[in-house]
Amino acid sequence: MNLPFGVEQFFAVFAAYNSAIWPFQIVAYVLGAFAVGAVLSGRSPACERIVFAVLSLLWAWNGVAYHLLFFSPVNPVAKVFAGLFIAQAALFAMYAVIAPPELRFELRSGWHSIAGLALILYSALVYEILGVMAGHGLMNGPLFGVAPCPSTIFTIGLLLLLRGRSVLPLSVIPVIWVLIGTGAALMLQVREDFGLAIAGLVLGVSLASDWLRRPQS
Repeated sequence: MNLPFGVEQFFAVFAAYNSAIWPFQIVAYVLGAFAVGAVLSGRSPACERIVFAVLSLLWAWNGVAYHLLFFSPVNPVAKVFAGLFIAQAALFAMYAVIAPPELRFELRSGWHSIAGLALILYSALVYEILGVMAGHGLMNGPLFGVAPCPSTIFTIGLLLLLRGRSVLPLSVIPVIWVLIGTGAALMLQVREDFGLAIAGLVLGVSLASDWLRRPQS
């Protein structure tokens, strides 16, 4: 499959986008830290609402500001991507309001929490370092919270810390984006986005293991 844009055009869009939205990149980091802090602070009635609200804001921003306003002029399919991100934002917003009692964010012993925290760290720090090392320049490439791929990795990291039967519906669109983003990363050789495939694989294993552990009726 051929992309309707090249590598230079892809990064030119990010350069213009990052310049236009500055300093929202800092706001995105603050929101991300607020969500992680809510999880690390321990179990509280507001924890899930806070995390879901933050994720809703980040996904809505990516859908409207990046996909719809900046990316769609070079890639018409981006309007479909915008719809996916806005739909996921609406789902997170609904969960923030309803806050299903069976869902809870928590750190537990085992690989789920370790993998979740590792992906959060990757999305917020390692991802940017790899982008700079690849020569993209910090403000000329995808950034945490305001670009789809690092935002999806961050989301998957948090979903790995979430317990309850309703995790699967929240995972469908992130997994779809894993497939789309990984395919584009391979064609464009955006190596920092290769972490997206690892995140999707880990989430798939987590969902499968949780399903196998449930009592079968």
